[in-house]
Amino acid sequence: MNRRRRRVKRILFLNIAGFAFLMVLAAVCMFSVSVQAAEPGGAAANPALAAALIGAGLVTGLACVGAGIATGSAASAAIGAVSENDQMMGKALIFVAMAEGIAIYGLLIAFMILNRV
Repeated sequence: MNRRRRRVKRILFLNIAGFAFLMVLAAVCMFSVSVQAAEPGGAAANPALAAALIGAGLVTGLACVGAGIATGSAASAAIGAVSENDQMMGKALIFVAMAEGIAIYGLLIAFMILNRV
């Protein structure tokens, strides 16, 4: 039991150290970039481009949130069904894959929006 505790503590320490390293690296990368004024004729000068970029971001983000909610519900139900009957695995995977398709549809709509601008 003592050996297991030491192993868990070591794994926890490595996870915390890795997380701290990544946060420091992200902060260095984020704050080391110099900021410059926007070029004339960019997204701020073209309201249609700005609206398209906002729309593409919203459709991708909201579709991914919806896919996450749907996948969480479908996957938990699938795990319960498979634990009771092993032959339900194929049907359960189909429903989980259908929920993941929502994110792909959102990404496709975002590409269609960006191609029109």
